[in-house]
Amino acid sequence: MNDRPMGDQVLELDDVSFRRDGREIISGISLSVKAREHWALLGANGAGKSTLMALCGAVNHPSSGTVSVLGERLGRVEMKALRRSIGHVNPRHQILAPLTIRQVVLTGLTGSNELSPRWEPTHAELAKADALVEQFGLAPKAGLRWPTLSQGERGRALIARALISSPELLLLDEPCTGLDIAAREQLLETIDDLAYTHPRMASVLVTHHLEELPATTSHALLITAGQAVAAGRAAEVITSENITAAFGHPIDVEYRHERWTARTGRSSRHGSHRRHAEEVAVP
Repeated sequence: MNDRPMGDQVLELDDVSFRRDGREIISGISLSVKAREHWALLGANGAGKSTLMALCGAVNHPSSGTVSVLGERLGRVEMKALRRSIGHVNPRHQILAPLTIRQVVLTGLTGSNELSPRWEPTHAELAKADALVEQFGLAPKAGLRWPTLSQGERGRALIARALISSPELLLLDEPCTGLDIAAREQLLETIDDLAYTHPRMASVLVTHHLEELPATTSHALLITAGQAVAAGRAAEVITSENITAAFGHPIDVEYRHERWTARTGRSSRHGSHRRHAEEVAVP
């Protein structure tokens, strides 16, 4: 999987739908992610983002349409083996034992929540884990146990865990969950740095907050009620009109200093205030 020529597809969904218990959660979505691209998946709660990420991460099969990950089509490949080539960062990831940061990073090699007593990492694997811990500024705390870490430290450790297997595709599932502003900005800087430290790697980041998008976001897919609103280059997709359509509420989008912000549409808000003032003024 690691010998494909530069520019090949890393992830491709073609007219994909997913149904559960008779309900269609994803309907007719297509997505094409190439090496070096960094996609944002945006939508309101319940839009189908988690379901779509499960397809991208080779966790579920589509009900219809086709999904190809790292050149392998789901349904024709052993899913567990494929998942070992995908980096997945989920802040809700459960660490069952009080592991150290170094040990948590090493669990990325086995795809488990804890280290098996029957498995021993090689010297090269230990060196790579230590290099990643150093890269993410965690070396002074490498021996600290998971329960004692801040949420920001956990976030950086989970990114290091996802990278130890040298994935070509990195999935980030709401990585800023639970972070304060300072920790969020530090984590986003860490994610931005990946474009330079891992230049071939593609990524898909899920969020419903524009402020949580890294500056390196190159493309975006907006969904609502399981259907695509818009997809393409981030500068063309992340607009007030498209975000309003995706979230079902008037939203003003602003892009400054390579970052996005959003707030309730001013025209809608002012109109509401005017109507309220007029109603109060009526004798």
